Amino acid sequence: VASLLASPLNNEEAAVQQRFFNCGTDQLVSYGDLAMFCAAAAGISSESVNLFYYDAAELGKAQFPFRPTNFYVAPDMAKEKLGWPGASHDLVEDLKSYYEGYKARGGLDKKLSLSSDWEITCGRFTPIPEYVSSIYEKYDPLVLET
Repeated sequence: VASLLASPLNNEEAAVQQRFFNCGTDQLVSYGDLAMFCAAAAGISSESVNLFYYDAAELGKAQFPFRPTNFYVAPDMAKEKLGWPGASHDLVEDLKSYYEGYKARGGLDKKLSLSSDWEITCGRFTPIPEYVSSIYEKYDPLVLET
């Protein structure tokens, strides 16, 4: 990211004319791949990962970050106009470092509310009584065993 932020110095006029550039990599990765990369960084085997994909037909139009179509950003304009050579880091290796930093900051000990995740992945299979307005009332706060 730092090299992309500095790249306007390669062509200040092009940077002023274009004004906006996507900040990303041209190495496309699916959300499924990203989930597996994160699991590997955390030492979790891919066999124990169970991915659920958001089903807009079943759950309705989603809010960010869920999208009804594939989504990616490409740095093509920054490469073309600013002469940026592209990302020089490896996502898989960087995720290992990010995970170690997360552990060092006590991230594994923090309690998270995963009620939205629960509703999307499991709650849709659980009947909700009429008097309950949301599955959150039934399952939140969700306490996870670590």
